[in-house]
Amino acid sequence: MSRIGKLPIPVPGGVTVQVASGKIQVKGPKGTLEQAVPQHVQLGIEPGRVVVTREGEHRQARANHGLARALVRNMVVGVSQGFEKKLEVVGVGYRAEIRGKQLVLNLGYSHPIEYSIPNGVSVTVDKAGAIFVSGIDRQQVGQAAADIRLFRRPDAYKGKGVRYSGEYIRLKAGKSAK
Repeated sequence: MSRIGKLPIPVPGGVTVQVASGKIQVKGPKGTLEQAVPQHVQLGIEPGRVVVTREGEHRQARANHGLARALVRNMVVGVSQGFEKKLEVVGVGYRAEIRGKQLVLNLGYSHPIEYSIPNGVSVTVDKAGAIFVSGIDRQQVGQAAADIRLFRRPDAYKGKGVRYSGEYIRLKAGKSAK
């Protein structure tokens, strides 16, 4: 039995969960999310919780059991609390700013980088240069943060670039002086 899949998913007040024709829809105060239910898995809606069960003991059913539970949990948490990733811009002259629906990054290249903010994701920048990526869909938030980080990954020698908040960068030693 999947240790993740067998755990019931608590549904907070103000969140409704509906399953119909192979899709699950979760509505909450922050919005609505919809997802196809993976094969060989069934969702049972009980008062205040959702229970995920699998149809059999074959390999694909066992694999989808934990997956389905994690997807539904992420949907419930997303519509009730939301998700957020914080990125730090480290480097002399490195800056980030918002212009309309664009995130403009100056990361030491000869030109500024313009990143179009995807729908369903909001991006804000504070005075210290930290970038906050937030939204209700965990996958979209993580992908947007990863895309922003890829414009200038942290350097192995000086640590300059865009990094996740709390990310440890192991710096290499430079050339030894004579």
